[in-house]
Amino acid sequence: MAVTIARWTLADYHAMVQVGLFAGRPIELLNGLIVEMPPEGPEHADASTRLMPEFWSAAQGRYQVRAAKPISIPPNESEPEPDLALVRDRSYQTAHPHPGDIFLVIEFSKTSLAKDTEDKPLVYAQAEIEDYWVVNLRDRCVILYRHPVGGRYQTEQTLFSGEISPLAFPDVSINVDSCFG
Repeated sequence: MAVTIARWTLADYHAMVQVGLFAGRPIELLNGLIVEMPPEGPEHADASTRLMPEFWSAAQGRYQVRAAKPISIPPNESEPEPDLALVRDRSYQTAHPHPGDIFLVIEFSKTSLAKDTEDKPLVYAQAEIEDYWVVNLRDRCVILYRHPVGGRYQTEQTLFSGEISPLAFPDVSINVDSCFG
């Protein structure tokens, strides 16, 4: 017997969220599939909270820093909630940021490392998001995914030390060690 998986559109997903179908459940939509998110551990929460002010202080009105807020990716029916995202500085009262609004996406990862390094790079690369970082809390490194072409990132680099900068803002320098709280 073949198994058929129901894939959901962004409109389906928003309708289900609107009626409260998933109230209290941490979920996100990835490639049309509703995926549960693991609970955020203290190390994860601390690291993302401590890195956010570094990005805010360098923003100077060029971008917003959004923490654990949805971004909509219509081409592949996804609405992930990255731990941090640098997005165009404008109002998002009527729609979540779309790929053209997104400069950088960051996921802090320990228990969700496989999803963040296997599934999400495909979602973000297919949406042509130029810059995706995974802060690997287990191995204390940052994995940079950059330059999407044909739905795949062309560059993958792992850093254990040094400075990194978002592609869109090379003047913003983040020490790799500061990514770990």
